Amino acid sequence: MGVMAIFKRAPKDKRPEQLTPWERYQRRAEQNEAQSKKSHFSRWGKQLRIGDKLPKLKTQRRRLVVKRAALLISLFLMGIVIAGYFISPLSHVQQVKVSGTDGLTVKQVTRATKIQPGVSIWAVIGHDQRTSHQAKQQNPQIGKVTTKLVGLNQIHIKVNEIRVAGYLVDGNHYQRVLENGLILKTSYLQPGGGSPIYANFKSGARLEKMIAQYAKLPSAVKHAISEIKFAPTTSNPQRIHLYMNDGNEVYATISTFASKMTYYPGIVAKMKTKGIINLEVGAYSYSFKK
Repeated sequence: MGVMAIFKRAPKDKRPEQLTPWERYQRRAEQNEAQSKKSHFSRWGKQLRIGDKLPKLKTQRRRLVVKRAALLISLFLMGIVIAGYFISPLSHVQQVKVSGTDGLTVKQVTRATKIQPGVSIWAVIGHDQRTSHQAKQQNPQIGKVTTKLVGLNQIHIKVNEIRVAGYLVDGNHYQRVLENGLILKTSYLQPGGGSPIYANFKSGARLEKMIAQYAKLPSAVKHAISEIKFAPTTSNPQRIHLYMNDGNEVYATISTFASKMTYYPGIVAKMKTKGIINLEVGAYSYSFKK
């Protein structure tokens, strides 16, 4: 009985101060054992929860690998396509179209801009400033040049042409004068048709003013003029004498030439015979016979 009493567990209804030293030892041992079991089951539960997540993590990693592989393959294929395009004839100009010209031919424009079939498209598109500068050096009649890609390999060139204002008399030869006042160096034995002749003018401010006034005229009036002769008088140092293609003659002043010359078609329509139209002061006409 004594031995059984020694190993007898400590009563649970006793308070700590009522327990013997042996009973207090047993109670602490039981508490430690219970705590150990609780901790074990807690760790086991966590291990189960982590185990449940493993398949999901594997699936997410697999998807990530597939996405990265697809991206790398796409970039590789895109690089092959781009490289193939640059090598193929598709990246070179196949056809050239020119617009905005009057006196210039397509051949003159393509030669000056160096935009011809066979040239790389990427050497043309985005280089309009360089092309304009290069073309103007080759041909002064070419102003601003604008290029546009049409389809895969067709280039549309739009030219701002500086038109011919006429021919300046230089002894027995004629030099072309552009509407920006530039006198071209090439000389001709005969002037070209469709543009007036400038006589008694010298290269300088007066000629530039005359050309600037001429450039403002409507096309129909421009083509009606055959010759513009500088003929100053004491009362009018800017007087000019015009010979028209229809047989009439006109006296006018350089500074007011463009504004008054617009009345020419209306005045001619009222004239019964060929004659002289004076636009220096006002606007009136009279017959050659008078």
